This record gives sequence, structure tokens and C-alpha cells, in this order.
Amino acid sequence: MRQLGKIHCQEINKDDNAPWVIFFHGFGADANDLFSLAEMIPQKKTFNWLFPNGILEVPIGPAWMGRAWWTIDMMEIQRAAERGEHRDFSNDTPKGMSKAFDMASEMLKQMKIPWSKVVLGGFSQGAMLATEIYLRAPENPAGLIIMSGTLVHQEEWKKLIPARAGQKFFQSHGEGDPILGFKQAQKLETLLTQNGMKGSLSGFRGGHEIPPGVITKIGEYLNSLEI
Repeated sequence: MRQLGKIHCQEINKDDNAPWVIFFHGFGADANDLFSLAEMIPQKKTFNWLFPNGILEVPIGPAWMGRAWWTIDMMEIQRAAERGEHRDFSNDTPKGMSKAFDMASEMLKQMKIPWSKVVLGGFSQGAMLATEIYLRAPENPAGLIIMSGTLVHQEEWKKLIPARAGQKFFQSHGEGDPILGFKQAQKLETLLTQNGMKGSLSGFRGGHEIPPGVITKIGEYLNSLEI
């Protein structure tokens, strides 16, 4: 474990000169959740890995706590699912996202690594935070990996995306995702590509998850980056 600012992180440092992949976990998980991806993702290049721990402790079951980047009304998502719908976050700015952004930005500042050597990514809520940091960075980060994320405050992101024109992203999403709908993932892909970024949504038959095929494609994406 390593503390950067106020965030505790799991770290795999293979080479001080290698680029870093920073993966933010989803709601209710923790820094260990995505840790195994560092070994599972096929890599032709050397990468260092950082897995930050969410800044909030949240209950996810009887006597069972997890971590999160901001609070989510899971009952609201469940009620939408019971109606056969998905909660649409595209016009919402999640309460607490700005605090998570500030703390993650301080974490990155403490790392003292050029943006050109940072690949940002995450799963679900972590993908939303990774996208926010990526778009607001003062320079182009090396890459963006969106796993089962969704579109939030689209008018803000729409203003920021043109500054990343020509940059490559990777996005995956389950076509049967019961938590964050596939259509919202498609809206995010459209927003990114219509405003100049390069990439496409890799859909798969499944739900809110990271299947082996996606792990392989993430490796292909990382290997394609010129870093």
C-alpha cells in the first residue's frame, strides 16, 4: 500500500521510467477489486499499476462495508430496474464527484508523473471518475479505459472533449447490464467520437462485469498506445 495525498493505493512499480495505468474501482468495491487485472491483461510493454482506494466507506450488506468515490442511491437504481428501465445519469452531476476529483487530482500530483505517461481507467463509478479526470487534465493523458461506465453531466463533458480530439479511448459495456444501461454507454461513445476522440464501444453479451474478452481487448488497446 502507498498513500498519495489522502488516498491509500495498491501499487505495482516495475520500472520507474514506464508509463502508469491507474484503475479506479466501482461503488462498493475497494483497491483490491481490479488488482488482478495487472497480471491478467496481456502486455507487450512494461506498465506500472496503481489501484486507489475509494475515499468513502459505504455499507453494501449486513456487517459488510465497501469503498466508494461518492454516494449513490442504489434504491433508485433498483426501482428503475423494477420498472424495466435504467437510471439515466446523463444530465446529472453526481453529488460528491467534485470532491473525489479534487482528491484524485492531488493523488496524481503527488505521483509527479507527466500526463503523457498516465493511462486513466476504471470500472462503473470508477470509470466515471476516470473520464472526469481525463477530460479535465491540463494536458493529454496517454489513454482512457472505460469499463461499464456511463454518461454524466454531458453538457460539461461536451465542452471538454474537443480538447482531446484525436486521442484514443477504449470502452466496454455489457449489453444486458442491469445497473448502468447499454444505451447510456452508447450515448457516451457517441459524445466522445462526435467531438473528435477515436475509439468505439466494445459491447458483450453479459451484465455489469469485465469478461475475459474485454481483458484481452484492453491489452490490445494498451499495446497500441504510443508511450
